[in-house]
Amino acid sequence: MLIDRRDRRPILLANARVIDPSRDLDFPGDVLITDGAIREAKRGIGAAGVPEGTEVVECRGNIVAPGLIDMRAFIGEPGEEGRESIASASQAAAAGGVTTIICQPETQPTIDDPTIVDFIHRRARDTGIVHVHAMAALTKGLKGEEMTEIGLLKAAGAVGFTDGTRSVTNAQVMRRALIYARDFDVLIVHHTEDPNLTGEGVMNEGEFASRLGLIGVPKIAETIMLERDMRLVALTDGRYHAASVTCPESLEVLRRAKDAGLHVTASASINHLALNEIDVGHYRTFFKMSPPLRNEDDRKALVAAVEEGLIDVVMSDHNPQDVEVKRLPFAEAAPGAIGIETMLPAGLRLVHNGELKLMTLLKALSTRPAELLGLPGGSLRPGSQADVVVIDPDVPWILDRDELKSKCRNTPFDEARMQGRAVRTIVGGRTVYEYV
Repeated sequence: MLIDRRDRRPILLANARVIDPSRDLDFPGDVLITDGAIREAKRGIGAAGVPEGTEVVECRGNIVAPGLIDMRAFIGEPGEEGRESIASASQAAAAGGVTTIICQPETQPTIDDPTIVDFIHRRARDTGIVHVHAMAALTKGLKGEEMTEIGLLKAAGAVGFTDGTRSVTNAQVMRRALIYARDFDVLIVHHTEDPNLTGEGVMNEGEFASRLGLIGVPKIAETIMLERDMRLVALTDGRYHAASVTCPESLEVLRRAKDAGLHVTASASINHLALNEIDVGHYRTFFKMSPPLRNEDDRKALVAAVEEGLIDVVMSDHNPQDVEVKRLPFAEAAPGAIGIETMLPAGLRLVHNGELKLMTLLKALSTRPAELLGLPGGSLRPGSQADVVVIDPDVPWILDRDELKSKCRNTPFDEARMQGRAVRTIVGGRTVYEYV
């Protein structure tokens, strides 16, 4: 249920399990929100010591944590609002406990001009119910040939730079971008997939692809591009983030770079952490993604890397696609799956399975993205912006794609049995979603 976002009464989240990954705190207590900020998060605040008119929410042991920050999501506005608009994406985000969306630049027109960044922010203020920030294009028109005006785009409010699902194959362009990123203290986010090695591949290269008669995408397409980028980071001392790592070979490259003290971080999508290539089954196109789902050993290695902290961020890689481009033969179907609304429940699967600690998951979903992008949120420290999610970690439910808030319904989790979900989402001190 979506709530009137104009209501900004003080809120007391009482009798909760308070988890603050920014301080590694996990304790039973209360959280008081006033004037859009966290006033207190401690044991025993009690209803008697709060301002008059405070809304008291009885959490009954449910988790109170910083709101999630989705670092990689496609929103079609401007130009492709039929796939997803800021309004629909923010409603899906609120239902999934996400309080901040970082949208990708692959719009029409591309987010490669300060006026487009300004447009995104104005539309978010007018139609969104969560925070929406733009990640601007790294190269003009996403062509990989000429850098965008990084300084002007940052001044307009861009929180990072990326070419979305396209890799910059020109090493000179990437080198220059990393130098400018260093000078302006901005983050370069790169999709590491050599298009020449990817070729016509449509799923993970291996025995299963061969059995299905489909052309595979080799892991080396990712690893070679990542290895090149690490050499360029060492040369330039720029800040770099691998958009979506998917295999152990890439993890080794990442480990060496971090051990060498390079300013390098990485994300993994919730799809690659929760699913594997076998889920493709009999050519199920909702499981066609880029990079492709890997094998089970690869999935386990990614989860272990998140737990270790080698992978810093878990993101949705939200990519809405309509039936016209999904209900096609597997090789012809567009890649991508929606994920803003299902990122948290899919992550809780890993917690319930004993593969991830809850603190680790919440840190990768909130605190680390906030730190890397220099955004408020990701913390329950007193004085922090009151972006908060209340999570019932145990409630059982079955995902019905017709109930999702996104405009497109290409979810790989349709009819999946879930355990745990967001039951209340608070943005800037206002409740924007409540599960009833």
